[in-house]
Amino acid sequence: MQSKARRVFVAVCMTMILAATGTYAGTLEKEPKTAIVMAHFGTTVPTALESITNITETVRKAYPGTEVRMTFTSNMIRKVWKKRQAEPQIWLDQGVPEEILYVKNFIATVGDLLEDGYTNIIVQPSHMFYMEQSHDLHQYVHGLASIRTMKERWKPIKNIVMGRPALGMPGDVYPYHDDVDAVVKTLAADAEMAKDEGSVLIYMGHGNEYWSTGIYTETQKKMQQAYPDVQTFIGVVEGAPSINDILSQLKNANNTKVIIKPFMIVAGDHAKNDMAGNEDDSWQSILVKEGYDVKPVLKGLGMNDRFASIFVQHIADAAKERNIKLK
Repeated sequence: MQSKARRVFVAVCMTMILAATGTYAGTLEKEPKTAIVMAHFGTTVPTALESITNITETVRKAYPGTEVRMTFTSNMIRKVWKKRQAEPQIWLDQGVPEEILYVKNFIATVGDLLEDGYTNIIVQPSHMFYMEQSHDLHQYVHGLASIRTMKERWKPIKNIVMGRPALGMPGDVYPYHDDVDAVVKTLAADAEMAKDEGSVLIYMGHGNEYWSTGIYTETQKKMQQAYPDVQTFIGVVEGAPSINDILSQLKNANNTKVIIKPFMIVAGDHAKNDMAGNEDDSWQSILVKEGYDVKPVLKGLGMNDRFASIFVQHIADAAKERNIKLK
């Protein structure tokens, strides 16, 4: 009995010594610090920033114990804000948050997080669908995830994963059709507004000249199924369906009252100029010339709290994939 007790005593002592000297460091490591990077396309229009801040704050409220930072994926938009930093007070006085005025690119944002000790990183784009911006962001994420160091403990990032854009992305784990359905449900207030005013509802999306924009046609179909009392059409600035495609469909609508609204996160330059501008080639001008009574609504989807909450769920899904704990 004495021998057995002694062995137990020695084992306990050795365990304490090994732990103190770091031999058991792997089991005593602190829980990795987790951060969320909200990757917005961005905007240069101060009045449109509320859509971006609303989404970001919605995420912060959902995960109050998790660090949330933002980046803009548009190089052109970041360059504009970079120039504006020369006279910061002009923009701060307009209510522009410092984190937007001094916004950094994605790599710099991740670099700052690593310097601050965050090694679990969830990247959540607020893009509408997996097109050029999301594709390129995804490649950055893959590149950082592929870093291999000679010694595992020096690997800079433990986990980095990207969540899905609003309307989803290719893949069979989370079918994008379900994501489209989720977005359509958040647009009930828009449909109700159009119904109350007896108007056709037309959305302007951004689109893309390099990737298929068929997602907008599918979303339009689902809107019409979900809200059959409202005739809804979705077109894009770049690619198809264009405003001319919408005009062809409007001929069968038997309604000259139209509400136009951005199918974008923000009501920025495209909404102010391409959609509701005074130039002859704006959607509003074209529709008015065709005899329609047009009401523009300059509110980005990011102002819709139900829509903003979609990204909260996409972050949760991404975290679950990598067993990352969110607080």
